[in-house]
Amino acid sequence: MLLESNELWIYILLPIVAFLYASVGHGGASGYLALLGLFGFSTILMKPTALTLNLFVAAISFYHFWREGYFKFSLLWPFALTSVPAAFIGGLIELDPLVYKQVLGVLLIFAILKMLNLFNKENRDKKELKLWQGLICGALIGFFSGMIGIGGGIILSPLILIMGWGKMKEAAAVSALFIWINSASGLAGHLSKGVNVPEQAIIFIGLAVVGGFAGGYIGSKKIDGKKLRYMLAFVLVIASIKLLLL
Repeated sequence: MLLESNELWIYILLPIVAFLYASVGHGGASGYLALLGLFGFSTILMKPTALTLNLFVAAISFYHFWREGYFKFSLLWPFALTSVPAAFIGGLIELDPLVYKQVLGVLLIFAILKMLNLFNKENRDKKELKLWQGLICGALIGFFSGMIGIGGGIILSPLILIMGWGKMKEAAAVSALFIWINSASGLAGHLSKGVNVPEQAIIFIGLAVVGGFAGGYIGSKKIDGKKLRYMLAFVLVIASIKLLLL
C-alpha cells in the first residue's frame, strides 16, 4: 500500500500536518490526503483513512477552542442540519481515480491559500447568519466533503470570515465540530459500501493525536506558527502538482 522507502517521511510529516491544521480549528483531511496521494496510497483507501484521522484531530481541536469560550452553537446548527445527510450521500459516491486526484489537486490550492493566511482576514461588518444560508451552504459543503473525503472546514471557515458571520476564533471552533460530524457521516457512507480503514491507520492516529493536541492548544492560545505553515504550504504545492500533472 505504501512504498517502504517513503514510510519515514510520512511518519514525520503527518504529525506536523495535524499540528498546523488543528491550530486553526481544522481536522487536516486535505493535508492527510495530500500526503497519502504523494506517497502512493490507493485512492480507495485515502478517503476513509483521512476521515478517520479527522475524527480524532478535529475533536481535540474543538476541545481547546471550546474551553477558551469561542464556540457558538447558533453558528453551527444551520450548517450541520443539512451537511450530515449530504456528507453521507457524498460518501456513497466513488469518483474515477484520475478525476478524484484532479479534484483533490484543485482543492489543495485552497488549503495552500489557507495556510498562507490569505483567507484569515475577518470582515469587520458583523452579519447574522440566516437560516436559509446555513442550510444551503451546509448541504453543498457536506456533499462535497463526503465525496472527496474531507470534513469541510477548509471551505466553511473562510466562508464564515468572508461573510462576516463570525470572528476568526469563532470560525475555528465551529469548523472543528462541523468537521467532526461531517467526517463521521462521510466515513459512515464509505463503510456502508464495504470500504475498510487500513490497519496502518492505527499508527497514523497516534501521530495525528500528538500533533493535533499540541496544535489545538497553541492555536487557541493565539501563538502563531508562521514558518511552519509556510513549510506545510510548500508540501501541499508539491502534492497538488503531482496530483494534477502526474
